[in-house]
Amino acid sequence: MHQPRFIDTHCHFDFPPFSGQEQQSLHLAAAAGVERILVPSVAAERFAGVLTLAERYPMLHAALGLHPIAIARHQDEDVDRLQQQLHQHCATLAAVGEIGLDTYMPQPQLPRQLALLSAQLRLAARYDLPVILHSRRTHDRLAKLLRTQAVPRTGVVHGFAGSYQQAQAFVQLGYYLGVGGTITYPRASKTRDVMARLPLTCLLLETDAPDMPLSGYQGQPNRPERIRQTFAALCQLRPEPPAVIADALYQNSLRLFALPARDPDAV
Repeated sequence: MHQPRFIDTHCHFDFPPFSGQEQQSLHLAAAAGVERILVPSVAAERFAGVLTLAERYPMLHAALGLHPIAIARHQDEDVDRLQQQLHQHCATLAAVGEIGLDTYMPQPQLPRQLALLSAQLRLAARYDLPVILHSRRTHDRLAKLLRTQAVPRTGVVHGFAGSYQQAQAFVQLGYYLGVGGTITYPRASKTRDVMARLPLTCLLLETDAPDMPLSGYQGQPNRPERIRQTFAALCQLRPEPPAVIADALYQNSLRLFALPARDPDAV
């Protein structure tokens, strides 16, 4: 089998250890078969940096959004700032994200999170962009909201670690699920079982680098080139040949994010 082509659909490339080491990091990723990397923002003050990265490096594609984990930092006017950036850069953006809900953290301010997410879902619909969704301990609540607030291009629930029934709820709404490093841990039996049973047509591959370290790399920053190990773990769980799995994940990513053709030698 030829080396598979990968798209890392979720990497915070604007954070260390990548900031200041972009070219070296991209070469390492490309050597591992990673052709594209989606870089979601987490706060308004990071919009400019994410956009600059995507303008400078053809491998990178920007997504803009206000992450729920930073709910205490977000200002009311940040939604307007997001709208202005979407209006200006809509043609080159891959998605609205990272957005979503999180009740795992202390003082989650859930009503404010819900209002912020609703506003960003409306913007995604307005600008015809998919969404990159964060969800921790909120899968049922998030699915309920998505049923009432349609996003025509749908999106992905990234780093999915819920139950099979919760996964099905998102899939029935047309959403994809992000397969991350969690499946490299043998103890993550629930997530491994979900990723083994779902249709290939609804899966995307991601690292969430520098977060979500793989088994064997605990305590180290995650990196895009380690997507190969996540892919290998997925291949061990599924009945399809690796080439079929790799092509499905790649095509799913192109389809959801409407990614343009690119020069495979461009970094």
